[in-house]
Amino acid sequence: MIFIAIILGCIIGIIVGNFAPVISYTYSAYLAIAIIASLDSVFGGVASSLNKRFDMGVFISGFFGNAILAILLAYLGERLNVDIYLVSIFVFVSRMFNNLAIIRRYYLEKFRNRRTKEVKETENNTK
Repeated sequence: MIFIAIILGCIIGIIVGNFAPVISYTYSAYLAIAIIASLDSVFGGVASSLNKRFDMGVFISGFFGNAILAILLAYLGERLNVDIYLVSIFVFVSRMFNNLAIIRRYYLEKFRNRRTKEVKETENNTK
């Protein structure tokens, strides 16, 4: 069910993105960091759903909370003339890679278990 929602969200995002106005250069850093923070939440939601620990409240609060915090850090960094948003990018991207590793390990283990099960069934059928 969650994968259908992800695919549907991606399709809606592509359609809206094609008809959305162009974001000015002034706000592009804010939008970029918000997108990275939101993607971190999406990968975390997928990883937690695979581990049977998904909670919609945690997902929604993390999705918007991470995006808002990242935007505020980018704004603060701009005001202080320090590239604080780079720290946010580093943290969120590293978490995305960690969650992607969890997802990858889950599917590799599932594939290996299925493969060994098929081999055992084949050995039992040949005896």
